[in-house]
Amino acid sequence: MYKLLLCWRYLLTRYLALVCIVSVLLGVATLIVVNSVMAGFSTKLRDRLHAASSDVQIQADDYTGMSDPEGKMRLIRADPELASRIAAMTPTVEIFAMIRFRLGNSIPIMKPVRLVGVDPEGRAALGGFKEHLLDPANQQHPSFNLSDAALANYKQRHPDMPQRVQPIFDENGLRPPDPPPAPATTVPMGAFIGYAIGHVRDPESTPEHPKDDVELLHPGDDVTITTITDGEIRPVSYRYIVSDYYRSDMSEYDSQYVFVPLKHLQQLRNMGDRATAIQIRLNDYDRDAKLVKDRLQKLFGMEGLEVQTWEDLQGPLLAAISVERGILNVLLFMIVGVAGFGILAIFSMIVVEKTRDIGILKALGASNGGVLKIFLGYGLLLGLVGAGLGTALGVTLTTYINPIEHQLAVWTGHEIFDRKIYYFDSIPTDMQPMTVLLINAGAVGIAVLFSILPALRAAMLHPVRALRYE
Repeated sequence: MYKLLLCWRYLLTRYLALVCIVSVLLGVATLIVVNSVMAGFSTKLRDRLHAASSDVQIQADDYTGMSDPEGKMRLIRADPELASRIAAMTPTVEIFAMIRFRLGNSIPIMKPVRLVGVDPEGRAALGGFKEHLLDPANQQHPSFNLSDAALANYKQRHPDMPQRVQPIFDENGLRPPDPPPAPATTVPMGAFIGYAIGHVRDPESTPEHPKDDVELLHPGDDVTITTITDGEIRPVSYRYIVSDYYRSDMSEYDSQYVFVPLKHLQQLRNMGDRATAIQIRLNDYDRDAKLVKDRLQKLFGMEGLEVQTWEDLQGPLLAAISVERGILNVLLFMIVGVAGFGILAIFSMIVVEKTRDIGILKALGASNGGVLKIFLGYGLLLGLVGAGLGTALGVTLTTYINPIEHQLAVWTGHEIFDRKIYYFDSIPTDMQPMTVLLINAGAVGIAVLFSILPALRAAMLHPVRALRYE
């Protein structure tokens, strides 16, 4: 009992101990906040990457694509090992391209993009597609057909167009068998444009007065996309109409991806029915990914096709995030290490100052182990108090990090979390209880570890020499 009373008395009377407590507090709070934010970014990034890549992908090794993708999908559905594990499949064509559009009468703007031909309903069945389209109608049933508002804008930009129009391609991207009857005219095919291609941040937007993004392209505006044909490399162009925007909240995708009808892109590139990839969604990715990948590799490996999971495709990026998070944790944990050295220095000073008191305790019957437990208990108490207060501070900062960031931006006039990078509406966080527990255990462990040397020195003091110490 006397050990606990002495530990508590030292904690209340030795104000230098507050330095150790504050060091542990700041270290624990910083680690909790940084880990929560990093985990939030990592989780959201993984979700976005997973949605954009599908679970498993069969990919051709060049831009010419693979032959007979429909036959390959029938073969997969007929395989007893695969049929029950696959939820949806769809072929896609992905190729590099250039997009060109004009802002009013200004100089044309040209950007490199990734042109992706998809069947909208088939791609929606994989997930991570229709929910990122801005038009509510497309979020229910995605289609490249122009909405009434987009068609009205197109007619306004082309006033000589008759009221009745005949599309060049139907909703599946196929040319009609017969030419459109006169006097009907034509409406080009629609396309889903990446949000960051058609929008920019308002330069006058500030944290105090946020403004909506500036819309460079509106639904119904036309853009010209140039890519290359299959086989012989020569450029082909087509004038698409913006029918909707794709916003995934990831700048890499929102600034590069343009989706068009699969059949239309195949016809534009003279590919026939070829596709560059078959995207597959599994019923249970964690359980079946390896089995499905190995089986598909056996089926199509001889044809020169590559089978990859979404983690294989995004492996370097995911590995970089993991390494960065680990290094950051090591560096930040040094803050707690600094607190440990503070505990070592302060405890060594206390042992020197309390040498006579330690001698009196030993003269009254305190054992070496008892004295050792006093200082180890003191270190444990400092660690527990610092870790507890640090956890409270870290959890509070993590919970209210977005209001805090906004207030700091208002005070400094500078946007701390620049939303141009990811187009996130808020800072994502993911506070994991096990991580918080490990941080607390590490902080308390360091406090106790750095208490051992002064505690051993106190425990080894000879009582007579300690009483005679001046």
